[in-house]
Amino acid sequence: MVGPNWNGKAPDGISGTFRSSAELAAFCPRVLLNDIAEDRQAIQPILNQIMVYPVDQFDGKMKTKDWKKVPSFPVPGPQGSEEIRWVPPETFFDQLPGILDKVPPLPGEETTYTLVRSILDAAAKDPQVKQTLKETAAAADKDLIIPLLQWKLNGPPAGNGWYSPTNNGDFAADYIIRTAIARSNMYENRFNETKYIFTDNDSDGKQLNGGITYSVTFPAGQTPPVDGFWSLTLYNEHHFFNPNPLKRFSLGTKNQDLQKNPDGSLTLYAGAKSPGKDKETNWLPAPNTPFSLYIRCYWPRQEAINASWMPPKVERHG
Repeated sequence: MVGPNWNGKAPDGISGTFRSSAELAAFCPRVLLNDIAEDRQAIQPILNQIMVYPVDQFDGKMKTKDWKKVPSFPVPGPQGSEEIRWVPPETFFDQLPGILDKVPPLPGEETTYTLVRSILDAAAKDPQVKQTLKETAAAADKDLIIPLLQWKLNGPPAGNGWYSPTNNGDFAADYIIRTAIARSNMYENRFNETKYIFTDNDSDGKQLNGGITYSVTFPAGQTPPVDGFWSLTLYNEHHFFNPNPLKRFSLGTKNQDLQKNPDGSLTLYAGAKSPGKDKETNWLPAPNTPFSLYIRCYWPRQEAINASWMPPKVERHG
């Protein structure tokens, strides 16, 4: 299964054109595999066929690229445990004119662009205006942007303590959610291609923490409703993968060895401590610090899109 799909049908391959950088940014194809070495090797030729290039380079012939040979670019400056800050707030308005030149306004945004450019022009002429912009950007980053890392600010409630955007990849003028996604998650497909559901908290509203083991139980026949595939991913407090000896960061359709309960339900576990040898196939190792959980539904069915399907509670285990 290759995702995303643009036509509501299982595609034979991926092709299409992008009308804007926003559409290109939302292009996040996925290739389903079983989580075994043989499948990881088998999908390489398929991955090499996933390409993005300018339309004027299209010659009617299939293009491929050996993605294993893509060069690695070192991250500038000191590296910490948090996301690299490529745009410090103090230089935001210095870089903004170039971004506006490269990213054309969406329909209806022309007036907003004109207003922003008028402010930038004023700052270029008056040092006091520029200083005010710097101070405003720093204050906004601290008071408005940094808190958006919280999943509860990334979309409306989806039930049982989970949250989910309803317009991902199609934000229009919803700048709050658009900014929240950029802060906490960066790229998302359109809502009809992928349904994203996330939480920082357990069923009691308390922050998830690796010192506690949690369980997430999908009743029989009620795993995430998809025509593609689904996964439950665990992230650390900075929304990055948690390194662990099992090298396991998500569980879902790809894991053929998941153990179901006698009644057909499926229980997945999350925590720093193993839930027991007999349950380890269903375990997501967590750090000994706060963490979050994230459900992805690729090619979601209508009940996932309209939220009539509700994700299960995240409960303390034992």
